[in-house]
Amino acid sequence: MKRITCSLIMLFLLIPFVGCENKQPPAKKPVAEKVVPAPETKKDIKQPEETAKVEQEVYAYDAKGRRDPFLTLVKIAQQKPERKKGATPVESYGLDVIRLLAIAWDKEKFYALIMLPDKKSYTIKEGMALGLYGGKVEKITKDTVVIREYIKDYRGNLKSKDTILKLREGEGE
Repeated sequence: MKRITCSLIMLFLLIPFVGCENKQPPAKKPVAEKVVPAPETKKDIKQPEETAKVEQEVYAYDAKGRRDPFLTLVKIAQQKPERKKGATPVESYGLDVIRLLAIAWDKEKFYALIMLPDKKSYTIKEGMALGLYGGKVEKITKDTVVIREYIKDYRGNLKSKDTILKLREGEGE
């Protein structure tokens, strides 16, 4: 029974592939004859006229008092405060460029050693003025220095900003 079923299945699968062969020879396609150009005379030869210049149209946006649509709507003015006359060197640099080198302490208070971009080091303690925006050293601990500055936000309001300078691991101990 299995043999009969298998042979029937094979038979049905092979039927579509077996068909009538086309015994007619393939039809020949007509071939166009080669065109031989006629001999040219001086009258027939035309001198190339000026080639047509293709000008590409350039579009320029004219604002005419309107805002540029590609610029941001919110403008945040970052003004660098000017160096004040008589300011100490630690008040002449931003807090982002000040590097904390070491922290020392005695029985009463902590001291921190900082380095400015001019490669000079200074000792600071709590309550000292530091930074461009009139920051004050709020607190010095064994591994951090907290500096509070008052900065104007985009609306012009004064906001306090705390910056924490940390010792790197392995320094100061």
